[in-house]
Amino acid sequence: MKASGGREAAKRRAGESAADLVEDGMIVGLGTGSTAAHAIRALGRAVDAGLNVSGIPTSYQSRALAREVGIPLTTLDAARPDIAIDGADQVADGDLIKGGGAAHAREKVVDASADRFVVVADETKRAAALDRPVAVEALPDAVPVVEDRVAAAGGDPALRSAERKDGPVVTDNGNLVLDCEFGAIDDPAGLAASLAGVPGVVAHGLFVGMADEVHVGGDGVSVERY
Repeated sequence: MKASGGREAAKRRAGESAADLVEDGMIVGLGTGSTAAHAIRALGRAVDAGLNVSGIPTSYQSRALAREVGIPLTTLDAARPDIAIDGADQVADGDLIKGGGAAHAREKVVDASADRFVVVADETKRAAALDRPVAVEALPDAVPVVEDRVAAAGGDPALRSAERKDGPVVTDNGNLVLDCEFGAIDDPAGLAASLAGVPGVVAHGLFVGMADEVHVGGDGVSVERY
């Protein structure tokens, strides 16, 4: 079913639905991506109206947007999030693939440290099974080793190229990203453990068993709890 107002409106509904969960005094993990950006903007409007919250950004992008809309910022050194709101590239039974924006390493740290992790997505991100390429952030010197291990696990790794510049994508952490095609992933937890154990892997884009809620935007918002 096509969402009323189009996909961007569906993203906005999902982001604003999650932002409505934030209460006065909370510390909020601020996710990265276009749907999470709608949540950040909604929180900025709430702060302007008097809501007292602080945000912990997951990327340079979310930090810049939070500052633009007036959300005070803090760090994991100072506090842990009461709630984290973040997007996903694909959602299946509460498991996620993230990393399209190459921010998944910090996203995973912030999202996992939150008391409540809320995912925001539009209907196009739902799937019966995870089957998108898995982003694997690796130390630059470890890329050949990671490529070999991914291939041995049945994957097809490809170094992500940057747009509007020569060379590969470089993450906020100074690392490189491999997009690893596995086809339909029958055992997300097993693959996640396998990738995490590869020397030189900083973080992978499988977020398994982490989400507490998924807010899916369409004509309205459906909420799935786990």
